[in-house]
Amino acid sequence: MLHVDIMDGHFVPNLTMGPPVVQSIRAVTKAVLDVHLMITDPDTYAPVFVAAGADQVSVHFEAATHLDRTLRVIKGLGAKAGVVLNPATPVAVLEDVLDVVDFVLLMSVNPGFGGQKFIPNALNKVRRLARMRREMGLAFAIEIDGGVGRDNLESIVTAGCDWMVAGSSVFHSADPAATVKEMQHMAELAASGAVRV
Repeated sequence: MLHVDIMDGHFVPNLTMGPPVVQSIRAVTKAVLDVHLMITDPDTYAPVFVAAGADQVSVHFEAATHLDRTLRVIKGLGAKAGVVLNPATPVAVLEDVLDVVDFVLLMSVNPGFGGQKFIPNALNKVRRLARMRREMGLAFAIEIDGGVGRDNLESIVTAGCDWMVAGSSVFHSADPAATVKEMQHMAELAASGAVRV
């Protein structure tokens, strides 16, 4: 899976890529494109990114004026639909859309820039969301983004997280491919309950 951050310079103070770049990425890979919209108008642009080749699109709770409708539109276009929460937004706000989402992305840094330090309270949010998932009998995935690395990966997985977005910890390492393999192995051990040696 490739996580693609879309930023508009309004919802977050950074500006990144648009639909043509997603379309170009889609042309050269069969990997799942996980497009994260950090933009002020996800209601309008989510369908545009699905058309550009996104396999799944996540929109911020804080930015989506019509969240339920936007999630259903994304799903109706054949993509998986996710909702994102900023660090200060409690998971309880999602109670009425958890039966619609395919995944929930929890930000473990304030969105907008890579290389930030992991906010520890994100683990409590993962646990609460995992408990809500169990109690409601749902099967959405839990994803986390921000400050994910070798030092906290095990805690993130054991808290109940299914997908981890790793940016700086991979791309700033001496051997990114080896780092990815090592982190995948660590996550598999943590998910199985095995103890790292």
